[in-house]
Amino acid sequence: MKNKKVVKLGRPVNENSERQKRLKELEFKKENGLLKRGRPVNSDSKRQKRLNELESKKVNGELKRGRPVNENSERQKKLKELESKRELGLVKRGRPKTVKTVTDEVAA
Repeated sequence: MKNKKVVKLGRPVNENSERQKRLKELEFKKENGLLKRGRPVNSDSKRQKRLNELESKKVNGELKRGRPVNENSERQKKLKELESKRELGLVKRGRPKTVKTVTDEVAA
């Protein structure tokens, strides 16, 4: 195998141009973690305070999720009644059996 010279395609890059300098500076900042992008966060804002409060509640296990259950609703009353019947063994589970009648008559 012969060593062939690799030829760069396209227009040559001027390393001393303003754009290339800016790109190098951005790359340097990115590598060192100094690049800040986007809108800065105001730690004294109402939303940030609320988010911190929610995070602390989540860590402590105080944060309730979802909509609270109304124990006096018709549905909850039915569910309690069903549960109590189930505990007593009055509710049969599954699909009811079909009762088959056996006839010993022979077709004439």
